Amino acid sequence: MNLSPLKQYGIVTTNYWAFTLTDGAMRMLVLFHFHALGYSTLEIAFLFLFYEFFGVLTNLYGGLVGARYGLRLTLWVGTCLQIMALLMLIPVSSSWPKVLSVVYVMMAQAISGIAKDLNKMSAKSAIKTVISETPDNLQVGEKRLFKWVAILTGSKNALKGVGFFLGGFLLMSMGFNSAMGWMAAGLAMALIPTLVLPGQMGKMKVKPALSSILSKSQGINVLSLARFFLFGARDVWFVVALPVFLEEALGWNFSEIGGFLGLWVVGYGIIQASAPGLRRFWGQTQSPGASALQFWNALLTAVPALLAIALWREVDVSIAITAGLTLFGVVFAMNSSIHSYMVLAYTDSESVSLNVGFYYMANAAGRLIGTLLSGAIFLLGGMQACLWTSCLLVGLAWLTSLRLPPTLRSSSLLPIN
Repeated sequence: MNLSPLKQYGIVTTNYWAFTLTDGAMRMLVLFHFHALGYSTLEIAFLFLFYEFFGVLTNLYGGLVGARYGLRLTLWVGTCLQIMALLMLIPVSSSWPKVLSVVYVMMAQAISGIAKDLNKMSAKSAIKTVISETPDNLQVGEKRLFKWVAILTGSKNALKGVGFFLGGFLLMSMGFNSAMGWMAAGLAMALIPTLVLPGQMGKMKVKPALSSILSKSQGINVLSLARFFLFGARDVWFVVALPVFLEEALGWNFSEIGGFLGLWVVGYGIIQASAPGLRRFWGQTQSPGASALQFWNALLTAVPALLAIALWREVDVSIAITAGLTLFGVVFAMNSSIHSYMVLAYTDSESVSLNVGFYYMANAAGRLIGTLLSGAIFLLGGMQACLWTSCLLVGLAWLTSLRLPPTLRSSSLLPIN
């Protein structure tokens, strides 16, 4: 079947949306279910350890697989693995010994981590392959790329927020085990349209060597390191510490916490998707570059510090958390949207899956460190300690971004040599 680039983009995006719903819901279901069973924040963090760790490996080698065999295959494999992970969690029982539960769920989370990053790498790489680079007018091509990247990334995060709400709702309404079964069935339905995607999508003409998984581009390397610190800074207080803090400090139930975090991520996604329009509103008519990223990094550094100070001064917790999360979400969304565009601006269509895979390997490594630190630091020093750690990590992201080269040369994208 001969599909237009727009139809290919639509099929890939729809699958990515469905996957994201189950991913967000699964995270909330696992977190709340095991916290209700009396697991500590550090023990819960370990449940997600393999999810993040195998995401690192998947991004590193998944890009190579996509370049050799095409993005259609990596999209299929990612979706099927997520269905498998959901089905694995159906028999989990509160009667199981704690060690068995932790090890078993870690295995399922490992499969889910592989699935998530295969799916994400495939979807984001596909944008570069289906949207032309407009060689006659490079700036028009760059703006077009920024727009579609922002839409995909923003809509994905908005739906992940819906998934958080869905996870809390499903746990309250039908329980942990039934929720996993229904989500597996829904994702299986979303796999069917991807069967018509062209097999050549994202496949390199010459099969890359194993050594090519490590990027040789300064732009990709520096951006990847900045991404590592950026997502470590988010997850060090958002992933494990914040949901537990909301329950302990405010007495919220699972549905309320899931709804609140879901609403935050939906808003965060809307800001991401609106980033090109917001930049135009602020008078920024050119595509974003290194200076834009440095500005938003510097601004973000102050947000967790201000929130930590507010909690230290015993400002009303509900007001401090709501205001702090809102501000953090807006600034982080602009930062992340520009990041997601720049990784594609630094690469070309031929080697896109390799470079995107390497970049999101750093992203997954940052999430891994952030998740582990979130459980451990909250256990040792509470939410304020998590926020100060976040401030430090954002500061490191800003320092790293100072070494970024420009994304554009006089008439072409930066080469990936």
